[in-house]
Amino acid sequence: MTPCKRRHREETMTGSSKQSEIKRRQFLAGAAAAPAVAAISLSPNSARAAQTPSVPGTPNTVGDTHPPGAAAPLAEGYVCGSDHMVDVLRAFDLDYIASNPASTFRSLQESIINYGGNSKPEFLTSLHEDSAVHYAHGYAKIAGKPMAALVHGNVGLQHASMAIYNAFADQVPVYVIAGNVASEWTRRPGAETAHSSTDQAQMVRDYVKWDEQPYALRDFSNSAARFYEAAITQAPGPVLLVCDADIQEEEVHAEHMAQLQVPKISRRAKVVADSAAVQEIASLLVNAENPVIMADRFGNTMESVPLLVELAEALQAPVIDSRGRMNFPTQHPLNHSEIDGPTTRSADVILGLEMRNLFGMIYGMADLPVRNPVSRIRPDTKVIKLGTTTLAQKSNYGAHQRYMAADIDIAAEAEATLPYLIEEVRRQASNSFEARGQRLRQASSSLVEDARREAANGWNASPISTGRLAAELWNQIKDEEFTLATECQFQSYWTHRLWAMNHYYNYIGQSGASGVGYNSPAAVGAALANKAHGRLTVGIVGDGDYMMQPGVIWTAAHHQIPILMIVHNNRGYHQEVMHVQRMANRHNRGIDRAHIGTTIKEPNIDYAAMAKGMGVYAEGPVTAANEVGPAIRRALAVVRNGEPALIDVVSQPR
Repeated sequence: MTPCKRRHREETMTGSSKQSEIKRRQFLAGAAAAPAVAAISLSPNSARAAQTPSVPGTPNTVGDTHPPGAAAPLAEGYVCGSDHMVDVLRAFDLDYIASNPASTFRSLQESIINYGGNSKPEFLTSLHEDSAVHYAHGYAKIAGKPMAALVHGNVGLQHASMAIYNAFADQVPVYVIAGNVASEWTRRPGAETAHSSTDQAQMVRDYVKWDEQPYALRDFSNSAARFYEAAITQAPGPVLLVCDADIQEEEVHAEHMAQLQVPKISRRAKVVADSAAVQEIASLLVNAENPVIMADRFGNTMESVPLLVELAEALQAPVIDSRGRMNFPTQHPLNHSEIDGPTTRSADVILGLEMRNLFGMIYGMADLPVRNPVSRIRPDTKVIKLGTTTLAQKSNYGAHQRYMAADIDIAAEAEATLPYLIEEVRRQASNSFEARGQRLRQASSSLVEDARREAANGWNASPISTGRLAAELWNQIKDEEFTLATECQFQSYWTHRLWAMNHYYNYIGQSGASGVGYNSPAAVGAALANKAHGRLTVGIVGDGDYMMQPGVIWTAAHHQIPILMIVHNNRGYHQEVMHVQRMANRHNRGIDRAHIGTTIKEPNIDYAAMAKGMGVYAEGPVTAANEVGPAIRRALAVVRNGEPALIDVVSQPR
């Protein structure tokens, strides 16, 4: 291939003239370039510019009222490297790319919106890099495929790092592209230099599956394809492609574009446990007196929930759902998640499916000065692990929790293996286990009614109980296809105790690493994916979590993403209130000052007013219990019309 012509970016934004037209990457080791630099530093125009006052006497509105300064256009017959990058990204069927706009990927952004027609991928405007990655996190859980996020240099990557860590811990594929100016020679002084790095990926390398920075346009397609396949293959996770600005803005003759490769992504085969392992697992389960199934991040497709129901019913075995995904119908008689303690203690065989924290399910650890794990199972209980979690572990971070030894540990995709395991269980089973099933159904028969009675306590209380909030919302969405797109532990799992959730899309699970600020942007990302299905998306997000990313509701309004966002406004970080109370008690000082540094009041934040200021329909603060249902009804009417809505509900702590 004939070498591509490269041109230096004109520095019209800083007042440089065409004298500074040093060809990109023409380093020449000081031969031709150094005299050019000297000429620039000694020019009369530069000397006069140095005497110009730094603050203009009148407001500078040129950027708002006039076209940008003249930049050297592409030479005839040439195109830019970022056009080729858009062709490559389209090969991956990326529908959206979320970003807070910035200079290190300005050429790629321009190619996306003009050359690519702002379609596949479509540019999603984000007000923070953390939100951009979390949008992609929530989107992937519904769409079943990655979404891209663009971040700016090392500062944008630092902003995005917590969201990347959440995705890594949650095993969710996110395609992160970071702009950079790798060559010190071509970096403009000031912000561009400060925002660039030699090894930008090193700051997140411990919690991405793969990272790379291609140093030539010819390498981009291979790197991009390798990244995409790494993101989705086996234990999925985030990947980081550092995209050099020089390569984006490189000039390529049109006749050479055809020589730049656009990759073909091969169909991915599932990793299934071998037949001998399947037979051994089936034998242990069939011959167990009290087998128990535990599931965490098992549910990822339409087939996952029915498959787990089929296995549980074939064995008449209880299921304990860790709620990392929507794994098992919430009101199925074999769902023993609410009585997990006695169910675990009775087990003689435990099958863990895609478990991130199997140790925490089997061992208890009290929050005491001296902490020692206490086993919840019998010494002779057999433990089986089936899943891909072990394939994604890295040494430095505790994202995948404490090591749990198992009698059988199979690194294969649980959902892909289950059809073969079900078949083998049926082949080996000599009875229907009906007596066990009757006993289990009796144990769980009162769980839903018990939850309803408990939710009735404080039904008319103010602040409003989280049980009533969940019940009022359920009453108005139960006949629709819906997604609960936020975590539920901070509302005491009322949604899972009161709602009949039966499909994988009914709940997208937890954040992964419990990084605060996940819920509202992930919910908007899930709502974006649900637009294609006409599915209702709702979220109940804590006030502290919401304030980490309040701009997400503007993105939802700007891009017409319908979602009902309910702010669980307990006016504090209640988890941390309890931590400080615990320490105060331990130190014999009383809990009357535990509110200092842990509450969000004086003044109280008006979340509805904030949302209205971003063009979103909003109500609140709702303080009377009998106002919750009507407020939800009005807000849902807006959402069903294709727009976002927010309700601020002043609530009990949990």
